[in-house]
Amino acid sequence: MRYIDDDLKNKTILITGGAGFIGANLAFYFQENHPEAHVVVLDSFRSGETLSNGNLKSFGHFKNLIGFRGEVISGDINDKALLAKLEGDYDFDYIFHEAAISDTTALEQDLMIRTNLNAYKDLLDMAVRQGANMIYASSGATYGDASSPQRVGVEAPQNVYGFSKLMMDHLSRDYMKREKIGIVGLRYFNVYGPREFFKNKTASMVVQFGHQILAGKNPRLFEGSDKIVRDFIYIEDIIQANVLAMHPKENGIYNVGTGKARSFQSIVDSLQKELGTALPCEYIPNPFVGRYQFHTEADIGSTMRGLGYKPRYELEDGIKAYIPEIKRLFEEEVK
Repeated sequence: MRYIDDDLKNKTILITGGAGFIGANLAFYFQENHPEAHVVVLDSFRSGETLSNGNLKSFGHFKNLIGFRGEVISGDINDKALLAKLEGDYDFDYIFHEAAISDTTALEQDLMIRTNLNAYKDLLDMAVRQGANMIYASSGATYGDASSPQRVGVEAPQNVYGFSKLMMDHLSRDYMKREKIGIVGLRYFNVYGPREFFKNKTASMVVQFGHQILAGKNPRLFEGSDKIVRDFIYIEDIIQANVLAMHPKENGIYNVGTGKARSFQSIVDSLQKELGTALPCEYIPNPFVGRYQFHTEADIGSTMRGLGYKPRYELEDGIKAYIPEIKRLFEEEVK
């Protein structure tokens, strides 16, 4: 679906983290709906490099970009020489900044701050010099244990990832006061949908439960999963918010969710309905009690007013749309 009427002819768009989940979906949105735009994807792509927790440092994967016809550049946003070359070679009109160390369990605080905050400032300075609108990924992790519904301005991050994103928001507000470009931060809640598979263990439970069920395994949930709820948002609504943020009514930090909290049990029930299965669930003790969010729900009132955003996918709608891709991945990547 096309979310803006602009033809974007002769416009140049940079997508950092463009081989990742959200970045790749953005790249294909512009290719399909605004083929006259010049889209440049920047991603560090995955290597064998891991964090101390054993997880991959980069989730970018070439398979997320199969079929993409724009430019692809391999590089790290921490590389100042690379950023200088980008600024010299291109005149960007819009920057969608999705690149980050996004693993909430990462222990490398120095790398997290350098990548998520300091490199963002370099990109923001480039946007100012080029007169490019900046749309960047913040996160619902900024709220930590804040009570629901989560509202911008009431944050309590519980890990360095959430802290780094909150500091990005503070920096952005400072720039909003004194610069004339568009700057919008989008606090994503629990996103699921196509092109997330290569996030491995950090992919959504929607695809993970889907593959458990397709393998004939009983879905494994924490005890009390009917009361553990999240604001699950389908990728198409994330793309909608990003595109609308190209021309915001007002610069700002906005929640991007559905505004409705749904349970993990609901995910399994909806998947089983769509897949035609009735496997009994296995309930296991929750090892994260005491450091676990039991309820997230985005307050999206300001997002609807400031961006004209309106979520289009209920959880059941998103899962139904996602099922063909879950099945394809199971056949081609899992079995």
